[in-house]
Amino acid sequence: MASAFDIEEIYPDEPSVRLPRRQSGTAPQGVAVTLMADYTLRTRAALPSAAIVALLAEAGVSSAGARTAISRLARRGVLERSRAGRNSSYRLSQSVAANLSAGGHWILDSTSPAAPWDGCWTIVAFSLPQDHSAQRRALRGQLRWLGYAPLYDGLWISPHELTRAARARLAQLTLGAVTVFRGRHAELDAAGGRPPIEAWDITAISRQYEEFLRRWTPLASRTGSVDGAAAVRARTEVMDTYRRFPTLDPQLPLELLPAGWPRQAARDLFAAVYDGLAEPAERHVRDVVAGHAGGASPEVRAHTTADLLAGVRANPCAAPPG
Repeated sequence: MASAFDIEEIYPDEPSVRLPRRQSGTAPQGVAVTLMADYTLRTRAALPSAAIVALLAEAGVSSAGARTAISRLARRGVLERSRAGRNSSYRLSQSVAANLSAGGHWILDSTSPAAPWDGCWTIVAFSLPQDHSAQRRALRGQLRWLGYAPLYDGLWISPHELTRAARARLAQLTLGAVTVFRGRHAELDAAGGRPPIEAWDITAISRQYEEFLRRWTPLASRTGSVDGAAAVRARTEVMDTYRRFPTLDPQLPLELLPAGWPRQAARDLFAAVYDGLAEPAERHVRDVVAGHAGGASPEVRAHTTADLLAGVRANPCAAPPG
């Protein structure tokens, strides 16, 4: 079963979790998971397939694309299917709901104000034979997911300590071909010395923040006037865009960044839009679902950034769909 927290699996149209910009086009599976998570994560309510298709249509996904995405997510164990006569309903599987809850917490926690930096770097050095290309790709992908960046080929760095879970994961991927150090950067007199922060393209990351701020600032002041499908679309899009920042800018130390680094401004803007649209978006999703469920209204509930940071808990005892 695929993990809903693995962006490369749930968003298969994207070749990397460290994309420098939002990709053109729509990834139907990703939009479907975002919609289900945004409005059923806590309750794991089962939604009629026709309602999911209708909501995806409002996000620009064709009916055929929506049905294909739903079917693939069900085959991969991301969604659970039930039938009542000729009608099908789907809900998030329990394990995927737990992963999505952890993912939502990670997004908000990773963009919270960072603790003072101790000045040390974690260095991951590895050497894999050329014929181990699949293992090399898996290791690099995991390192990027963990917030590391390549300073040189085979040498990746992070300003944060390697956690126990990350250490175990890297050990599984490398089978003795990796060494981890933690220490301070020693400045060289030579002009060719490369500061570790240059492992990240700070200018490109700043441009992504600036684009995010330009795109969403006008909406933040008028969320009260946005209703229905527009609120759902905007909420889905702002989440889809913002969730990329923890891997682009994994709480890089402010001491090493340009003055006025926009991480906090982007976080505040995301909260203003995502939370400000929660009520009208929830109301619209509930109405769409009720329209395809014979007037019945499964428990649709939108959560806020505070809920995500606290940890949205899926109900493990939720009744099975159908």
